[in-house]
Amino acid sequence: MSIEEGTANIKQCLQFCFKYGMGPEKYSFGVSHQAIREPFDYYKFGVDFFRPAIDLPNSLVLGMSNLEKAMSAVKSGENVVFLANHQSEADPQVVSVLLDKAGFGEEAEGMTFLAGHKVTTDALAIPFSMGRNLLCIHSKKHIDAEPELKEVKQKQNLMTMGTMLEMMKSGGQCLWVAPSGGRDRRNVDTGEVPIARFDSKTIDMFRLMARKSKTATHFFPMSIVSYELCPPPDTVEAGTGERRNIRHTRIGITVGEETINEGGLEARHKFCENAEEECERNYKQLRRELFG
Repeated sequence: MSIEEGTANIKQCLQFCFKYGMGPEKYSFGVSHQAIREPFDYYKFGVDFFRPAIDLPNSLVLGMSNLEKAMSAVKSGENVVFLANHQSEADPQVVSVLLDKAGFGEEAEGMTFLAGHKVTTDALAIPFSMGRNLLCIHSKKHIDAEPELKEVKQKQNLMTMGTMLEMMKSGGQCLWVAPSGGRDRRNVDTGEVPIARFDSKTIDMFRLMARKSKTATHFFPMSIVSYELCPPPDTVEAGTGERRNIRHTRIGITVGEETINEGGLEARHKFCENAEEECERNYKQLRRELFG
């Protein structure tokens, strides 16, 4: 990409931020959102914005047999839930770029992401979120930030879960969720970026929705390495708005072995542990493959 093209991309992004992120035309998201693809394609806009910052030839997609199994299940009308760690605001675009590299570009376009309130209320994030299929929730980390709105947030979360259940009943859904409820943060003492712990209650909810849907649903851990692309702040901040730095770097995903949804309440902790351990093990290996 030329300097002129890069400048044009940034200019267009800022125009969208001012138009849809603030002021009288600020875009408002409901409990769910369908990607806006016309008359302007916001999905393509988001992918094209981040693609030049990705060292694609040296980026990796590992666990291809598991990825193929997952996409085959979706194609046959079954549901797939990717239980992922989350490293940057660009992760939906990261997933799209890498799935396209792996030959699943069309499937990437159909994915639905569980989205926290920041990506639907932050002025800079809104234009990118407009191009995504979303289920909008308030994460556990931020639901108490404004006590007077806690009840409203909880009601919205219940409505979102109802929408998700109906989607899963219809089958053929590919969902992405970060069970940690937020992005991985750098350890300022070591400089390392460990994955954030999975929240078992979030995973319990998805297991319950899968059972209620009465549609075959598969759970695959997805490890993501994208921290260097757009690093988050070192600490979790309740409000919106943060400094962004985009760097040219290699990225990667690994789709791990399916975590089998067996047993009831007694199996909840084991299921969460298995999914998190698989995600963490593959994450560490992926970082070694990418950066040595």
